[in-house]
Amino acid sequence: MKLVFVGTPDFAVPALAALTASRHQVCLVVTQPDRPAGRGRKPYAPPVKELALRHGLPVIQPESINLPEGTAGIRNAAPDVLVVIAYGKRLTRRVLRIPGRGCLNIHASLLPRYRGAAPIAHAILNGERETGVTIQRVAPEIDTGPSSPSAPSP
Repeated sequence: MKLVFVGTPDFAVPALAALTASRHQVCLVVTQPDRPAGRGRKPYAPPVKELALRHGLPVIQPESINLPEGTAGIRNAAPDVLVVIAYGKRLTRRVLRIPGRGCLNIHASLLPRYRGAAPIAHAILNGERETGVTIQRVAPEIDTGPSSPSAPSP
């Protein structure tokens, strides 16, 4: 199956690594643009980009995945499935309609709790004793598609 992987931070790296080691073909990686960080405000590549380049995968970094640069890159890759994890931007219906078999999101909480950004931090701040991840079909609204939560982990 042809996949486009959409993600940015360290949290997304294990999923991309697993997909590159699978029988599926990761034909494109979409991640946030390099951003200034540290004292020198030098641009740094997102962790997902670094892994993708080590594996020789094509990478695009549009300011917005919803702009023509992002949608054209995904459309040209002709994926069966889009896999999204911690990308940090909302995907429009135009993007969600591109892959032939749909879009999957890997979310860092047991939905519906802690929808949106920073679910791990919110679980910790609220003293949760267990949490997990949810894999769901992506809907146009954030973290609202049909889901299958994983078994909780301590």
